[in-house]
Amino acid sequence: MKIVVACGGTGGHAFPGLAVAEELKSRGHDVTVWDSGRDIESSVMRFWHGPVFSTGAKQLSARNVFSILRSILRCRREMRRAKPDVLLAMGSYSSLPPVLAAKGCGVPVVLHEANTVPGRAVEFLSRFAKKVAISFDVTAKHLPGCDTTATGLPVRADIASGTRFDFIPKDSFVVFVTGGSQGAHMVNCIASEALAMMKGELDRRAASGREVRPLYVIHQTGIADEGAVMATYASVSLKSRVQAFEREMANAFASADIVIARAGASTCFELAACGKAAMLIPLPSAMRNHQHFNAEAFASKGAADEGIQAQLSAKQLYIYLMGRYDRPERLAEMAEKMRGLATPDAAARVADLVEGAAK
Repeated sequence: MKIVVACGGTGGHAFPGLAVAEELKSRGHDVTVWDSGRDIESSVMRFWHGPVFSTGAKQLSARNVFSILRSILRCRREMRRAKPDVLLAMGSYSSLPPVLAAKGCGVPVVLHEANTVPGRAVEFLSRFAKKVAISFDVTAKHLPGCDTTATGLPVRADIASGTRFDFIPKDSFVVFVTGGSQGAHMVNCIASEALAMMKGELDRRAASGREVRPLYVIHQTGIADEGAVMATYASVSLKSRVQAFEREMANAFASADIVIARAGASTCFELAACGKAAMLIPLPSAMRNHQHFNAEAFASKGAADEGIQAQLSAKQLYIYLMGRYDRPERLAEMAEKMRGLATPDAAARVADLVEGAAK
């Protein structure tokens, strides 16, 4: 059958959509991916080897009304031309034009909500969907009257198959810092300063004759902070791999003893797939504070710890990291609990819903 997967806007929506698109493609379906056409999506779409249609979708705001209307008309024309059997929309503003176009063309819709608390787009569009796939069980209570199915969040197929970077000394304690593909300024500032303090403490321990595991940092910064973070680590001779965009995420996760990250749903479920202990620092401005609730869902299971950005200083993060450094058994417990939250068949579960909706 012919299937459209709309998964643009951010990497957090695009990667799960591509995971399902690959699953559907492997089942012999004709799959086209619809993105919004933003530059930020290009780094994600390079992983998809198939047809792509750019909708021109814009973020939901009064100033974008006419652009959104043009996008809806563009999607409707393409849907009438392509005549898909079903549409899968992965949430965010980029889902609005495809879903409304599908409704107007009589194409059945399946929605997927990544986060604990649904965004405005999914909350509004759920009335047009035959099925709503959810990543967290708790999300169902926020979508009363909808036919929801808990599937977990699909993650890219290769994320859990990485290997430790061979240039990192085998006895190193490795911290991986990531604020997502665009970076996160406050996470970069707090984490780099904390890790510089940690390097100082480990140097003092070594100088006093104590045996220490050397510290190594992998840091995905985003473009704006790459130079500043490099300079911070260089000032204390801290060995590190600092990049604006980490292209070997699977290997970065595989190398880490602990991850410091934002609490987007994709990041949380990638951590689960890789079985990595984490300190999650939710984005304070996230819509409906959903990153806090994502982090809380994982922290409540003992798989991660949550740091509230407004209350977290570099010194507090340094103390936290030293505590985890000195108690490797605690990290092992967290990693095991994180692994238990993985949903490795999430893409297949969503694909099943898509096939069922088309029938």
